[in-house]
Amino acid sequence: MATTATAEVPPVAAPAQSLTTAPTTPTGNAPPTAVPPPPATPAPLPPAAPLSAALSGPFPGGRVVRLHPVVLASIVDSFERRNEGAARVIGTLLGTVDKHSVEVTNCFSVPHNESEDEVAVDMEFAKNMYELHKKVSPSEIILGWYATGHDITEHSVLIHEYYSREAHNPIHLTVDTSLQNSRMSIKAYVSAPMGVPGKTMGVMFTPLTVKYVYYDTERIGVDLIMKTCFSPNRVIGLSSDLQQVGSASARIQDTLTMVLQYAEDVLSGKVAADNTVGRFLMDLINQVPKISPEDFETMLNSNINDLLMVTYLANLTQSQIALNEKLLSL
Repeated sequence: MATTATAEVPPVAAPAQSLTTAPTTPTGNAPPTAVPPPPATPAPLPPAAPLSAALSGPFPGGRVVRLHPVVLASIVDSFERRNEGAARVIGTLLGTVDKHSVEVTNCFSVPHNESEDEVAVDMEFAKNMYELHKKVSPSEIILGWYATGHDITEHSVLIHEYYSREAHNPIHLTVDTSLQNSRMSIKAYVSAPMGVPGKTMGVMFTPLTVKYVYYDTERIGVDLIMKTCFSPNRVIGLSSDLQQVGSASARIQDTLTMVLQYAEDVLSGKVAADNTVGRFLMDLINQVPKISPEDFETMLNSNINDLLMVTYLANLTQSQIALNEKLLSL
């Protein structure tokens, strides 16, 4: 499943000296405290890359952001556990960079405070968390940052400037936890400066394509979460191994039925033939091992006999242990 952002976000001007750092509090749970900016003039940022470089950046070609479900789950969880009075949460995106895309595989939230005039981000906390994360997953690097909400504010521009120092051309991910359009809108952007030559007046965020990918282990969790949509109380228990095999077999059967219906519609002229779909189906057919029905039945019966033997030996061992415990108690 892939969604493509088609609209550009209007440029947002960034006021100077509004982003302040907040030291990590001893408790670890208290919100960071804003520190007034120093009176000295801050060092100027390095010159920003042109718009063409910002659009290519770490993802030349298609400019695709591949997003894993564990990232979305972590963002929603941090939003549900946000401090009282906080309108949104922000955090760091981690992952890997490919030739044509970036793959976001992990994230962590960063404490921050926002007001109408300034925003304070606990940058020391973000650095410490990243250093700890590198010990577990050294291949994952900082790709950008995320924020809950449906719009990009002036504070977002300031936070994005900070992440521009931590990662080359970072991405900004927005997750609409307010469900304004009755769905959780997820969009990704890269920034580019705009204004007159020699004097940047604002920043323009250009949308990127977002694709949802998952590992096999993540697919199991996603399927389980989706089952709660059909539960009246939004709660569902864990399935046994046999139930999972049955559910997987039912999904395969439904998919085969849909594919056969598509093939029949193409042959009858109801649907126009698609060469891409045809090549994809041919690849699937070539991946199926060519086994005769007799050999398949023999192999299946052999596996069933092996499983029955293992089950019998396990029950026999359990009975022997129970008998031994009773003899020892006499």
